[in-house]
Amino acid sequence: MKLNGQTIVLTGASSGIGAEAAVLMAKRGARLCLVARREEQLREVQQRVEAEGASAAIYPCDLSDNNAIEACASQILAEHPQIDALVNNAAHSIRRPIEQSLDRLHDYQRTMQLNYMGAVAMTLKLLPRFLEQGHGHVVNISSLSTQIPIPLFSAYLASKSALESFTRSLQAEMGHQGITTTVVYFPMVRTPMSSKTKIYKYMPMMHVQKAAGWIVEACEKRPARISRPLGNLGSMLLAAAPGPITKLPQPLFRGMDQLLASRLKKKG
Repeated sequence: MKLNGQTIVLTGASSGIGAEAAVLMAKRGARLCLVARREEQLREVQQRVEAEGASAAIYPCDLSDNNAIEACASQILAEHPQIDALVNNAAHSIRRPIEQSLDRLHDYQRTMQLNYMGAVAMTLKLLPRFLEQGHGHVVNISSLSTQIPIPLFSAYLASKSALESFTRSLQAEMGHQGITTTVVYFPMVRTPMSSKTKIYKYMPMMHVQKAAGWIVEACEKRPARISRPLGNLGSMLLAAAPGPITKLPQPLFRGMDQLLASRLKKKG
């Protein structure tokens, strides 16, 4: 699918991967509906898109608020007679051991609300338009860490796993009606969100522009998933031997954290 002339709704568009993906899609002639909480940053991305000769409408919206999502989606539907794709990119991550989360159920609730319920709510609002048109593509963002079990991100990974299951159900139930889906399994990406964890300063990560390119690929080629080979291998091994595959990497991840912490202490 060529993006020229297509209308794409992109959440989490005010910074990071979303902002770069918006610019890349603008270069391919897409019309963009940019959704995020921060209006000022959205306007900056809108200006970058328009500098590429493309059009972009902005929709400030708190995607953790179901009423706000309802109003936002209704406005998008009213202003755009055709919508070709939805990219649920907005997300929040928490890095915290489960043992330190025993009295922090709200961390799980808030993460699930934004990463899962927010994406599902936006999808459900746009599905009637997709069905009316006879086509529509949904891109949901997940993580390589749901394919290879890692510690310390239980709230985030649970929300992404739920979103993956919803995506599979959506394809299974509505694929014959023209609904297609892609799950994008990002590794760690150098973004403002990942930079909040200080020890990740010296961790190799994917560049944000490459990550944005994966979103463009998801909209253009519409594969069932986009992932690194390591993630695909991890998925197969996890399905075949979940016990050993969950246990084996544990010392590796503990050692990696110790190494990154040591580098941070030495180099600052």
